[in-house]
Amino acid sequence: MIDCIFCKIVRNEIPNVPVYEDDVVKAFLDITQVTPGHTLIVPKKHVPDIFAYDTDLAAAVFERVPKIARAIKASNPAIKGMNILNNNGKVAYQSVFHSHIHLIPRYGDQDDFGMHFGDHSAQYDNAKLEAVAAKIRNQLEAQA
Repeated sequence: MIDCIFCKIVRNEIPNVPVYEDDVVKAFLDITQVTPGHTLIVPKKHVPDIFAYDTDLAAAVFERVPKIARAIKASNPAIKGMNILNNNGKVAYQSVFHSHIHLIPRYGDQDDFGMHFGDHSAQYDNAKLEAVAAKIRNQLEAQA
């Protein structure tokens, strides 16, 4: 896409600080640096979100994630862990509609990054969980 900010970064039309690049992806430092080393991995092919990936692109992009994550972790002995995030859709906090994976190094529980997972287990018994799972399995079978 011509006006996509990440496509422009891939083409080096916008200044960026790359950490890795090959024929499939470009990884560069996120300008926000939620924590030091916060890196984005973007496929060079424009795809808006995970729902637009085909099997080959998914395999190629996600194959590179551990390599880049290990390099980030090894770059700083203060890194204790890493969040790997992929937001899809506005409601899921996607702000740039070119698929991208955030690698956010974690230095401790006071590093100004947080996530919240609500516990709704009291709202689900085995029958409700099975009903949700059955709908998902049906869609997987339809895709096969």
